[in-house]
Amino acid sequence: MSEEADAVRRHYETETDEDTRLRGGLGRIELWRVQDMVRRYLGAGSRRVLDVGGASGVHSEWLLGDSHTVHLVDLVERHVAAARDRLEGVPGFSASVGDARQLPVADASQDAVLLLGPLYHVQDREDRVAIWREAARVLSPGGVVVAMAISRFASLFDGLTHGYLFDPEFRAVVDADLTDGRHENAHGRPGWFTTAYFHRPEELAVEAADAGLDVLETLGVEGIAGWIDHLAPRLDDAADREVVLEAARRVEAEPSLLGLSPHLLCVARRPD
Repeated sequence: MSEEADAVRRHYETETDEDTRLRGGLGRIELWRVQDMVRRYLGAGSRRVLDVGGASGVHSEWLLGDSHTVHLVDLVERHVAAARDRLEGVPGFSASVGDARQLPVADASQDAVLLLGPLYHVQDREDRVAIWREAARVLSPGGVVVAMAISRFASLFDGLTHGYLFDPEFRAVVDADLTDGRHENAHGRPGWFTTAYFHRPEELAVEAADAGLDVLETLGVEGIAGWIDHLAPRLDDAADREVVLEAARRVEAEPSLLGLSPHLLCVARRPD
């Protein structure tokens, strides 16, 4: 395993709980918005969905609830074990350990591929295109890839929101992120994330096209709401929650605001 992959695995095994993050606080905005966006492209009926980088199954769970067949692939063994513990008995679910650059899945066997994490942690562009290309390989003609990335400007906004930017060491991290997108947390500082790549909004479509996919759109996921901590309690109220989600929908495709969102979502299709 490469040093890059080892750092990522260590982060998710010992430093963070992705399931808890998406089910609480502002992380719920990401979860609900991803549900909304993915459902637009899956449409009615059952689909064969490959959840790559699916962690402990937080997205696989609702996909199964929507009557899709789901195979989860994740680099982190602990994630796969947790997903199996939660979902193994659910009809249509399976899971395996694997790398997004070399998927353990047959050609043209899936109707949709979710890449809701793998592109975060691959700093080399050639490897990121390989991830897109693998998604295209396993898709049936006309199938869709829904891929998420972290915005190039995320560490800058995170630093302002949570005060990290007043630390000179963190400002140096931000400087590097803004220069070339390669995020490093060399000293393992809590809250500063792990080895990652932060995309400019326009990069996602170019990578997908280079892998032979037809790009449909690139959208902002949370919008500015992802940085406003005081919104978290309002998400407990259904009416207030819908106000927040609708605010994100209203600007999701606005080019001038894409980079403001913590996460970006690119949708592409395998040509018929």
